[in-house]
Amino acid sequence: MKILPPATLGVLGGGQLGRFFVLAAHELGYRVAVLDPDPHSPAGRAADVHLCAAYDDLAALDQLAGQCAAVTTEFENVPADTLAYLSKFLPVRPSAECVAVAQNRIAEKAFLCERGFAVGPYAVVRCLEDIDGLPAGLFPGVLKVSRFGYDGKGQARVLDHNQAKLAWQRFGAEACVLEQLLALQTELSCVVARDAQGEMQAFPVAENSHRHGILDMSVAPAPVEGSLCAEAEQAAMGIAAELGYVGVMAVEFFVTDGGLLVNEIAPRPHNSGHYTLDACSVSQFEQQVRALAGLPLHAVVQHSTAVMVNLLGDLWYAADPAYAHEPPWAAILAVPQLKLHLYRKHHARPGRKMGHFTVLGRDTASRVVKIALAARAAVGVRDD
Repeated sequence: MKILPPATLGVLGGGQLGRFFVLAAHELGYRVAVLDPDPHSPAGRAADVHLCAAYDDLAALDQLAGQCAAVTTEFENVPADTLAYLSKFLPVRPSAECVAVAQNRIAEKAFLCERGFAVGPYAVVRCLEDIDGLPAGLFPGVLKVSRFGYDGKGQARVLDHNQAKLAWQRFGAEACVLEQLLALQTELSCVVARDAQGEMQAFPVAENSHRHGILDMSVAPAPVEGSLCAEAEQAAMGIAAELGYVGVMAVEFFVTDGGLLVNEIAPRPHNSGHYTLDACSVSQFEQQVRALAGLPLHAVVQHSTAVMVNLLGDLWYAADPAYAHEPPWAAILAVPQLKLHLYRKHHARPGRKMGHFTVLGRDTASRVVKIALAARAAVGVRDD
């Protein structure tokens, strides 16, 4: 069933991904209601309705269900029980079952392995005895909490069993996975849209680089061997099909000497897919609206090479660590092929994603990367 404008669509979560969803929905003529506990949430400030409440507030959920024709989510840490509750009253895409897999590293790893998708060596840690039993070959490794970890949070590199025990205790004895630290050639991601009929559209694969565990820069299409991109795209679509996923999702991959390995699934649009706002025939956010409303997905065509650079809150403190100052935007707004996107977050803090810019070009990826790096330096981003 198609949901047509001016119906109201709902989104759980009020960050920048939700904000871009709101803007895409508005362009198609929909109204949007956002549920988020932050009174200053970027998506809530852009939406027609902002329900400022917790994600498990039943009265607010009832209000959301009463106002909306369908609901989606902008981040994976919305409780799956919340999505299951809402699904009693209206379409919820992606489903609670899909989000439950992606928001728990243990469930995610098991899902991928059971269905034949390659992942790196890992082990589940639920107690100290599990750590004692870890094979020495998993070290050095990365201990990751099974839930609520993102952008490098809830992760620790560990060299041996003792370090693993200390990290596990710092994490409050939460269930974790220990992943073997791999020698990586690079990291890739693929954003896929899938509708309720199983039709899919994949965006060109991006190559990603990180700083301090947070995505720093994405280049699309990825300047790697074409067969790697094709393999990543097929794997991402295969995962979406196995999940029975409806909506937009991203799959992150490690490229190793042994081949392509799945890192994790994000059941939502993805930071590395921001380039689609400026470089493609349709953005990941419009595809999210279309999948939610039952509209046909657009064919994806990338018309420009794109390099996306994240702008973190550290930039606001570059001149004076004690006070926030606006960065020198004139330095990058003067670059004609650069598109700046600021998220209108209430205040900057180190590590917080405050915006991004994308440099477009018809040149080789290396040429566009050079322009992006120069703009990145001009606005004050420091390499360390």
